[in-house]
Amino acid sequence: MTLASTALSVRTGASVSTDPRVAAQELFAALEQPDIKLAIFYCATSHDLPALADALRERFGDTPLIGCTTAGEITPLGYLDGTITGFSLAGDQVDVATLAIPLDPFETARTADAVHAIAHSSGPAGARPAHGFGFLLIDGLAMLEEQVVSCVHQHLGGLDLIGGSAADDTRFENAWLYWEGRFQQQLAVLTVVRTPLPFMTFRTHHFEPTGKRLVVTGANPAQRSVHEIEGRPAVEAYAEAVGIPVESLSTEVFSKHPVMVRVGGQYFVRSIGKLNDDRSLQFYCAIDEGIVLTMARELDLVQNLEETFATVRAAIGDPVLVLGCDCMLRRVATDVSGTRARVGEIFRRHNVIGLATYGEQFNAMHVNQTFTGIAFGAPQ
Repeated sequence: MTLASTALSVRTGASVSTDPRVAAQELFAALEQPDIKLAIFYCATSHDLPALADALRERFGDTPLIGCTTAGEITPLGYLDGTITGFSLAGDQVDVATLAIPLDPFETARTADAVHAIAHSSGPAGARPAHGFGFLLIDGLAMLEEQVVSCVHQHLGGLDLIGGSAADDTRFENAWLYWEGRFQQQLAVLTVVRTPLPFMTFRTHHFEPTGKRLVVTGANPAQRSVHEIEGRPAVEAYAEAVGIPVESLSTEVFSKHPVMVRVGGQYFVRSIGKLNDDRSLQFYCAIDEGIVLTMARELDLVQNLEETFATVRAAIGDPVLVLGCDCMLRRVATDVSGTRARVGEIFRRHNVIGLATYGEQFNAMHVNQTFTGIAFGAPQ
């Protein structure tokens, strides 16, 4: 797909080829345009990543290209697996700055200074100082999202921060970011976009809080694990709250019955990833002793997504591009309910390019089972 004007030119594309050179060539052919300001891709870890990196570096040359691995790809063809997809932006009213943030170790002061510098650089003519956004891709297995997003958002100068955690097709072994021509780990990449053009940042999830509350009384925050809830084994307390035997707990159950935390009067989803060998519950977000968890009730995901995009269209018109970060547990939910094709069609109609993540970022929050996005409206 191509949308072009002197203010903004958008190109999107995908390749379903498993041959690294063919995939890189097909992606390049789809995204190529003069004076690209930003190009981002998402790919499955089933690709031969070193060979794919070589092919992308050869094809894209000096083009500013970043990317990451996924747990599913949101493409111009809908929601797919095992592919590579991406977009490119060009135009005289788009200004882009990127920053690599090492995570091993993560240095708060150094990151704060670097974020402040690129967030306060001058943008294109006509851009108000606070008219822009930050887009963050981060290693989803480094378990540092909370520290990173807190630091980055604090120093973005009032800009919204949206992002997603790189994944590895639900293997939970190695997630990768592509930066400076190669795939790397223990890394985050921040992109700051300044523009006077219409855009909208948003988040949505398909859950509401219930009256059931659980207090964490034993946890390992560094590992995001909970072993005790209200003085009982966590697995037993959670299973009882859901209303099923412990033996019936599964990824599907966790995806349908997450918990929520209330921050600033709003509820954010905290998802359980798995039952650990030591019978503790493994979370996808930071968790600590004393935190109050609220059991969530599942709503209609498809209806929620349609309503979300109706809000987007009302604000900026039909989006010409949406940078989308969709939790992999939402993808699991659509597989279970048989609605994945319908969700993919909604994404296709609204020009979403993105990935299934191991977590999502919205301003200073790292969340789960959420769809976060940045929608660009057509230049006026």
